Amino acid sequence: MPAPAKPLLTTLNGGNPGVSPIWLMRQAGRYLPEYRALRADKGGFLDLVYDPDAAAEVTLQPIRRFGFDGAILFSDILIVPHALGQDLRFEAGEGPRLSPPLVDGALDALEPVPGRLEAVYSTVDKVKAALPPETTFLGFAGSPWTVATYMVAGQGSREQAEARRYAYRDPQAFSLIIEAIAAMTVDYLSGQVRAGVEAVQLFDSWAGSLSPAQFEKWVIRPTAGIVSAFKARHPDVPVIGFPKGAGGKLAAYARETGIDAIGLDETVDPEWAAAILPPSLPVQGNLDPLALIAGGEALEMAVARIISAFEDRPHIFNLGHGILPDTPIAHVERLLELVRR
Repeated sequence: MPAPAKPLLTTLNGGNPGVSPIWLMRQAGRYLPEYRALRADKGGFLDLVYDPDAAAEVTLQPIRRFGFDGAILFSDILIVPHALGQDLRFEAGEGPRLSPPLVDGALDALEPVPGRLEAVYSTVDKVKAALPPETTFLGFAGSPWTVATYMVAGQGSREQAEARRYAYRDPQAFSLIIEAIAAMTVDYLSGQVRAGVEAVQLFDSWAGSLSPAQFEKWVIRPTAGIVSAFKARHPDVPVIGFPKGAGGKLAAYARETGIDAIGLDETVDPEWAAAILPPSLPVQGNLDPLALIAGGEALEMAVARIISAFEDRPHIFNLGHGILPDTPIAHVERLLELVRR
């Protein structure tokens, strides 16, 4: 028997399955009651991420409930700095903390611990064995700029000021941090592919905080390096780039990084994006997560506009950023109806 069609993978490879495939960023997470129950049982977030059985269950929960076309690995972008040797913890109500912060140039003091990635590969293996045959399995990593903002400040930071100041003050030292992240990221994504993912996404959540020249230096160049090195190992595995906040720099990102598909955040006009991006490039996005919470006519109009804008190119329906914890389950179900009707 022929293998079942995978609409999402088909679209990432430039095909058009007729209806936009759909998955949602952070689709495995806090808006689902089954996730909240498992999280309460497991305790800390890292305990969940590093428990392959639990992380696989979280990855599969939205597939069982909604039947999305893609499953996204449940993990975190800060696994890479943890593997580079920083200590990582998540503090209740305050988010992640990395130590020592690299704002004072402590990169040389770190001792990489690549074995910390092995639990993630085990999660991938378990998910792969349980996924429906038509579902595409997506791995991911943070892009170097975004990961570096956490490594330098030791936590999430307002406007990423610490990393931006560091990059201006000592670009040579900052470039060493970027290079270390990039090298580990290539190995990490390659390990995910060997374990079973079929495509990967690079999340550059803080790309929008940079000036055009800094964007070229710290977003486009490192991303292009990662894509080139990754493709040398896995030439047939699609790479989605998601430079949140890139705005007018989207076209340059699409041209210069070598990505196979580009994710758009909710601030991007879909009709403008359809006009300025390379015509054959698959596009992913870009529903406002708050429109999904609002539901009703606001949701229906937004979905219709996005689908209309991208009807002449390969398109994956997604949000412009991660799904929010207070998103009603019924609105996600309605979104699936609207996209697939």
